[in-house]
Amino acid sequence: MSGPLGRLAALLARHPLARFGPGLITGAADDDPSGIATYSQAGAQLGLNALWTMPLTYPLMSAVQLMCAEIGRVTGHGLAANIRREFPRAVLYAAVVLLLLANTFNIAADVAAMGDVIVLMTGGNHHLVTAGVIGVSLGLQIAIPYHRYVKFLKWLTLSLLSYAAVLFVVHVPWGEVALRTLLPRISIDAPTATVVLGVFGTTISPYLFFWQASEEVEDLQVNSPRSASSELRRIRWDTWVGMFYSNITGYCIVLATAVTLHRAGLTRIETASQAASALRPIAGDFAFHLFALGILGVGLIGVPVLAGSAGYAIAESLGWRSGLEKSARQAKGFYGVIAASMMGGLALGFTPINPIRALFYSAVLNGVVAVPLTVLIVLLVSRASVMGPFAIRGGVRVLGWITAAIMACAAAGMLVPGG
Repeated sequence: MSGPLGRLAALLARHPLARFGPGLITGAADDDPSGIATYSQAGAQLGLNALWTMPLTYPLMSAVQLMCAEIGRVTGHGLAANIRREFPRAVLYAAVVLLLLANTFNIAADVAAMGDVIVLMTGGNHHLVTAGVIGVSLGLQIAIPYHRYVKFLKWLTLSLLSYAAVLFVVHVPWGEVALRTLLPRISIDAPTATVVLGVFGTTISPYLFFWQASEEVEDLQVNSPRSASSELRRIRWDTWVGMFYSNITGYCIVLATAVTLHRAGLTRIETASQAASALRPIAGDFAFHLFALGILGVGLIGVPVLAGSAGYAIAESLGWRSGLEKSARQAKGFYGVIAASMMGGLALGFTPINPIRALFYSAVLNGVVAVPLTVLIVLLVSRASVMGPFAIRGGVRVLGWITAAIMACAAAGMLVPGG
């Protein structure tokens, strides 16, 4: 790449942010517009009593993502390719089909939220704006090789800081915040359970499993391999930091909506753009613009990750060539899946299925597919036939089993009528 864009990419490559790997982008993608909507609803409905969910999910999401990252780095293959080698094909195909469906609904909800925010800020036709968002995102993935594109994704992760900035323009009772984070007042009822299950479902998402494993493979192909021990140390540091960044952002979103919307009596938030709009009369234009810009920034990360994870999963399952480092001509099927999932998400915006239902369907599907996938991931990292001398033992694997158990309860809760 030459010209101004190439010089900018070279400058970004020398920045300390470039030291971070796939863990940072994966963590940021976890706070996509659908996740923002879920966290906003938690804060609006439960107030400060929703804060405890974020510290609890942090070690669980970190453990699963760490296992996925190490599978990719040690084996040189993505998650779907490893499942294909070790388990019956029916298991893999069922998980991949559910992933593709969940991702398509998730993309629909995300681009709808991004379109709403742009229309709120600048005006215009919602459908044309969302089509433009899809076009830009897809064009960047196809036109720019991964090793250059990833540099811009890392800088987009800074948009998450907007949610921390919101806390500086609203009143926050920090003593009460600390107390309710550790000792929440929880009502055991269906509405509360639904919110809590939604937080778990949006925080521990299958599309992130496939993405991080495959991006470690991309990173391995782009950068000269270093010693295994130093690489695994880098992965652990990168993943725990990336997931912490994601988790603290979710905490800030819950807190910001708790001290504004909940206290103002606005307890029902269905989209991220609705949360931004509701903030304006309560916290002012500055808070509104910070929240809205955050939605756009993380949406530009989340949508490519959603589509890319589907591309990796299907291409690896069918033995196709895959990778964002490859050109569209070299990996036609891979990019075809990415384009199809994005176009499918866009098409849902023209159907009677509104973004709220799309978000619900994606949460249910993610909750269902996360359970067997987490089990498969723990089994993979435990096998010497897969990981060799780097098979994982101890605390991380225990956290993986705990995550599978909690997500099983979450999936069951989401599937219970009226839950």
